This record gives sequence, structure tokens and C-alpha cells, in this order.
Amino acid sequence: MDITVVGRNAEISSRLRDYVEEKAAKVEQFDPRVQRVEVEITHERNPRQADTAERAEITVISKGPVIRAEASSSDRFAAFDIAMGKLTERLRRARDRKKNHRRHIVEVPEPAPQAAVEEPVVPETNDLPIEDSPSAPTEPGVAVESQLGDSPVVVRQKLHEAVPMTVDEALYQMELVGHPFYLFIEKSTMQPCAVYHRRGWTYGVIRLNARVTTDD
Repeated sequence: MDITVVGRNAEISSRLRDYVEEKAAKVEQFDPRVQRVEVEITHERNPRQADTAERAEITVISKGPVIRAEASSSDRFAAFDIAMGKLTERLRRARDRKKNHRRHIVEVPEPAPQAAVEEPVVPETNDLPIEDSPSAPTEPGVAVESQLGDSPVVVRQKLHEAVPMTVDEALYQMELVGHPFYLFIEKSTMQPCAVYHRRGWTYGVIRLNARVTTDD
């Protein structure tokens, strides 16, 4: 298992690297198939955000679903610990789900998704430097950011491999990556869909009727 530690606007000390690698190595206890653990530490330079200036993002790449967690704090060690706690819980949940499937235990279904009445809030993230002109990404998993002309508007694009799945599976994937929404292709209809968390145990589903029209 490979462990990579990178910093954005942050210098990774040998002490922090050793600490992160020691903690991240425990991921294999939950999933022996883990191939890589990516840890990114980001420092927010805005003094108004001092309480959350240090952000830790952990991504687990395995033969199974990608599992991710992030957290912010005034201290980068604390931010990593909080993110690691979230990640551990998601890894444990994924492991228990596999055990239940192997034993043919019927799982209690998630609350039924409801019709979409609210738009999901897209979290702000930074992956790569802003490009000079808008362009669609061609490499899966790599984000491309572009600024619209002279305006302050920045558009972030990311290409993902789309594997058809059910709404229940999409909700599960959304929980594993810790996002408030999840974009996917619905298996029975092959429609582009997005599930998102509304409040409490309520979820929404947005469906797109992808019709291709041609001019006569």
C-alpha cells in the first residue's frame, strides 16, 4: 500500500509526515485490498479563517469504492485526526456491508428518496491551478479549473468513470465520499441522476431526460 502526503500552501514537516503515515497505515486493517492512501494538507491564508485554516483531506483508493474524508481545524495535526476519525467510520461501514452481503443478511433499506425540491450545495475545493481558458478534462480524477474571461467566476470540471448503479447504491457511495450529493447513471433507466442530502433522513433525486435532438 502506497501512502502519499502532499501540501497545498503548506510545508509538510518530517514530523507531520511520519505521524500521517503511521496513522494511515491502519487503513489496511479495514480493507486489505487498499492500493493507495492519498493525504492532502491545505493551508488557508485568509486570516479571517484562522479557526479552520488547516484542512486535511484523505482519499483511499482500493479495488472497491473510493472512500474519502476531510476536516478543518486551526491545527493541521488536529484536522488530520478528525478526518481520520471520519474515514475510519466509513471504512468500518463499508467492511460491515461486505460481511452482510457475504452472509446473505437482508439489510434495512435507507429511507426512500423524495422528489427534488432543493438544489444541492456544491462544496468548494481546489485541485489544480486555474487554466487560462475553459477546457473539458480528459483524464479521470483530475480536476481542471478555468476563469471566465476577466470575471471573477471560476469553473471547476472533473471527469469521473460512470458505472450504472441503483439509487440505493448511489446513496451508499455518497456517504463513503462524504459529499452532500452524488452524480451517477441510474441502472434501470440509464438516465443521468444526482442524489443529495436534504435534511435529517430525507434525500432528493434529480433526474435528467437526456434527449438528443438534431436539426433538420
